[in-house]
Amino acid sequence: MSGILYIIPTPIGNLEDVTLRSLRILKECDLIACEDTRRSLKLLSHFGISTRLFSLHSYNEHHKVDYIIDKLSKGNNIAFIVDAGMPGVLDPGYILINRLIKTDMKFEVLPGATAVITALVASGFPTNNFIFCGFMKKQHNKIKKTLFNFSKLNKTIIFFESPYRLIKTIEICLEVFGGKSKICLAREMTKKFEEFIRGSISEILEIIRNKELFGEFVVLIYPKQNE
Repeated sequence: MSGILYIIPTPIGNLEDVTLRSLRILKECDLIACEDTRRSLKLLSHFGISTRLFSLHSYNEHHKVDYIIDKLSKGNNIAFIVDAGMPGVLDPGYILINRLIKTDMKFEVLPGATAVITALVASGFPTNNFIFCGFMKKQHNKIKKTLFNFSKLNKTIIFFESPYRLIKTIEICLEVFGGKSKICLAREMTKKFEEFIRGSISEILEIIRNKELFGEFVVLIYPKQNE
């Protein structure tokens, strides 16, 4: 009888956000695949979990999928975690899950922490219709084109951005959406220095130009024409 692969989200900051079911499975499974064994070891050690680890990241996912399928076929139960949040969302997992579906192997996805939904709810923007864009391209024209394509939709727009490119990206948002459109910047969510910066694009741009920026940002925009 083949084993089961468990897709387990991990806390995006506060370790207390891990679920009881996740902890139980991480303790009971035969192996844990993780994006970075060093970072995962800190989480697992905190909860007294000593299950054997092996790495599965974006550079070895194709190779390790065969290893996982072989272990599952021999009856091993395996958990898969990434550094923070839900595996497969801008993290390794997409290739693995698709191979499991094609080979009819058993897997379960556990619910848990995700930066996208946490930021969306906290933004105060409409949650019934939104679009997630991942990380923006580095080129100015590509960012502008992507945002323009979404500017006429009746949706809250969500994407990730680094602190080093945040100001330039928000300046492009100003070009596309205008200064009065609403924006929310979320960073360090669930951590000690959690912060949500809300206001119009013009207001927020002035704030961040005079502010020390650190930590990955979740950017949320609600275009003015959608009000």
